[in-house]
Amino acid sequence: MKTRVLATLLAFGALISITGCQSVDSRIKEKPEVFAHLDPETQAKLKQGIIDIGYTEDMVYIALGRPDQKRETVTAQGRTVTWIYNTYYETYEDAHYVGYYRHVYFDPYLNSYRLYYRHAFPATVVVEQKDERIRIVFKDGKAAVIEQAKD
Repeated sequence: MKTRVLATLLAFGALISITGCQSVDSRIKEKPEVFAHLDPETQAKLKQGIIDIGYTEDMVYIALGRPDQKRETVTAQGRTVTWIYNTYYETYEDAHYVGYYRHVYFDPYLNSYRLYYRHAFPATVVVEQKDERIRIVFKDGKAAVIEQAKD
């Protein structure tokens, strides 16, 4: 039993390390030739997650990671690729009653059937939210437009 639990934990840990969050350093290791050809000022910006107009897709990937969505637009002026980065979070609402009991009974004073609902139990409601934070439009392989949400 202990061996099976240990093996499961080790497999879970390996899965997390494979699919876990990427860091800037791990993305630099993925694209060392791109990073090595940049001047020190640009390298410092990428390490801080700062991007600018004219950066290539590889440079933006190093700074921000894999986008949540990619979209392609084709117009008479040409083709653009848009990368979208989202922020995910949860909001907690006040306790609401989840589920209910429906009860039908006869009220002898009113001489009619009555219906009422009795709540089953209170629960905190968690609502998952998603906000678009950054949108980068690439034209000819370089960042042409950077839109960023301002709160």
